[in-house]
Amino acid sequence: MKFADIIIPVPLDDSYTYLVPKEMEKDIVVGCRVQVGFGRSKTYVGIVVRLHDDKPDGFDLKPILKLIDSVPVVNSRQLEFWRWIAQYYICPLGDVYNAALPAKMKKTVNESKRKRKSAATDNSDTQLAIQSSTVISDLTPAQQTAYDEICASFESKDITLLHGVTSSGKTEIYIHIINKYISEGKQVLYLLPEIALTTQITERLQRVFGDDMGVYHSMFTDAQRSKVYQRQLSDNPYKLILGVRSSVFMPFQNLGLVIVDEEHETSYKQQDPAPRYHARSAAVMLARMFGAKTLLGTATPSIETYNLATSGRYGYVNMTQRYGDVSLPSIEVVDIARLRFQHRMKGAFSPLLLEAIGDALNAGGQVILFHNRRGYSNLLECKTCGWIPRCSHCDVSLTYHVSRSKAQSGDGEKKEPASRGFLVCHYCGKVYNVPDKCPNCEGTVFSRKGNGTERIEDQISNYFPTARVLRMDTDTAHTRMAYEQIISDFSVHKYDILVGTQMVSKGLDFGGVTVVGILDADVMLNQPDFRSYERSFHMLTQVAGRAGRKEGKGRVILQTRSKDCDIISHVVSSDYRSMYDEQIEERKLFRYPPFYRLIYIYMKHPDNVRLDMAANEMQRLLIAAFGSERVLGPDRPPVARIHSMYIRKFILKIEPTFAYHEVRQQLQKIRQQIISTSVMSGLTIYYDVDPM
Repeated sequence: MKFADIIIPVPLDDSYTYLVPKEMEKDIVVGCRVQVGFGRSKTYVGIVVRLHDDKPDGFDLKPILKLIDSVPVVNSRQLEFWRWIAQYYICPLGDVYNAALPAKMKKTVNESKRKRKSAATDNSDTQLAIQSSTVISDLTPAQQTAYDEICASFESKDITLLHGVTSSGKTEIYIHIINKYISEGKQVLYLLPEIALTTQITERLQRVFGDDMGVYHSMFTDAQRSKVYQRQLSDNPYKLILGVRSSVFMPFQNLGLVIVDEEHETSYKQQDPAPRYHARSAAVMLARMFGAKTLLGTATPSIETYNLATSGRYGYVNMTQRYGDVSLPSIEVVDIARLRFQHRMKGAFSPLLLEAIGDALNAGGQVILFHNRRGYSNLLECKTCGWIPRCSHCDVSLTYHVSRSKAQSGDGEKKEPASRGFLVCHYCGKVYNVPDKCPNCEGTVFSRKGNGTERIEDQISNYFPTARVLRMDTDTAHTRMAYEQIISDFSVHKYDILVGTQMVSKGLDFGGVTVVGILDADVMLNQPDFRSYERSFHMLTQVAGRAGRKEGKGRVILQTRSKDCDIISHVVSSDYRSMYDEQIEERKLFRYPPFYRLIYIYMKHPDNVRLDMAANEMQRLLIAAFGSERVLGPDRPPVARIHSMYIRKFILKIEPTFAYHEVRQQLQKIRQQIISTSVMSGLTIYYDVDPM
């Protein structure tokens, strides 16, 4: 008799053993898909990870119901990689499998039949009909030097950091390095942090690499993603895969190079659901498994990466010159606290910013306005008693949004939107009507507090009524087509002003932008997180780098209430090293990365009292296992209830010398110990390793 260990796409820590029917024994192989029963009535598509003759004792084994593949759809290196993800990030292997394969490849026979009609009508394709025809551009002397230094670094280092200022031409260097590895018969993985970035770079790369390049990300349909995945299994796989973090799960056959562009970006960290992996770290491990090289590129390195580079663990290449010798933009800081006290602010805009916008528009330039809050207003407040609408499922106030119909005026005076609007919870997504009256005092007048991108769009349209204004946030760019349309329209100057959240900061290249306005830098500075200064430097430097990328010196107006804050002066002077030196000392003093590894432990339960009991027990067990000096918590996070689940959080600080496999074993044991008692029914415990 033959048996198969199979993983299924559910949050289970291990594989399950099934009986291989006689008629399947000759055809079944490790890495193929099979349909199996699980529990009383459910069926899943599983992946065979082991074939053997060892029947488990004491179990009546279920037989495999159907053999789906005669050849593997998951290769041995992928399975090794999945196991590493599950072990390092302390999550079930079933969760890794669920994240790794396109949904279409996990559907059972019955599900596939139900989807057949819709799949038959999906004739879209991920690839543009472009054959490689463009000769690769020559590198500038500065780019050629960087290219040569990277190649030399790869002689002795597996990982190299390319630290190049914004608009230094890193992409052109990537193209030359990709071409080098492809010409040597190797495959290349090119990671980007945001789908928006793939929109700009796809056409540029396909003009060079044509049908040798595949694009893979979540904005494509499931059928499209499956098509790319299946081609990677064929005898004619893509030589270059361009994609976001999920691309690390592609079935590469001969990977030679991994490029992680904008390596500092927090978007590389998966938050929910599990596995909560960091694509940069995962890509480094994937490259190591293939004996491949990794190139990390950014204008603003993460502190951990820069520390590894400057300490000699990684190679390091620096580019301080912008492409074409274009100057870095000048950054002018505006103290909006003083201006508000003097009643000189015009809505969200200082007089200097409005003047700069006007000058740019009169000269035929474009403007980007960066504000990292979407919606119209942060909240509504009853003018009589101060009551604020809050989400019934989450401990947060509701954000006020409006519909896109709005009253326009040409006299420069602000007018409120014609629509009554609606309230949205930005945590669970629930939508509420605006109340007719306050439930606390029955007052009927509400004030709108704070500015979101919708309100900024309205205000700037009123101040510059002839300007064509476009907004890019998750409300307007929620589909692949919407992303592409916004970027395309602004690139060809169909619009004059782009209002956006952090999406506009992530490496986008708009040659016509001469002015960037940062409306409120304090939104990032005041986050209760040890990384807030580092993130603020990254974000502000990156968004400032969108100005003056082609001709003429760009101009950045940075509005803040913290004009004398060190981080602001570091941004103004583009002084990454001073920011790093300041932050690295604090990290060392308070035992944060890169000197310690962090693991966040989250506990969730619908009953607050039971959750406190579980948290107290967790604290006792953690201290017993790791010592009180390594454990912080339990703590109520800033948002202590989401989706009607109360939350507690612990922070575990582990020094690098502490054996990580022991940490993992202890945490798994503690979790099992707590949730095994009947009183803890409904309790969720999960771990976030290397949190961002």
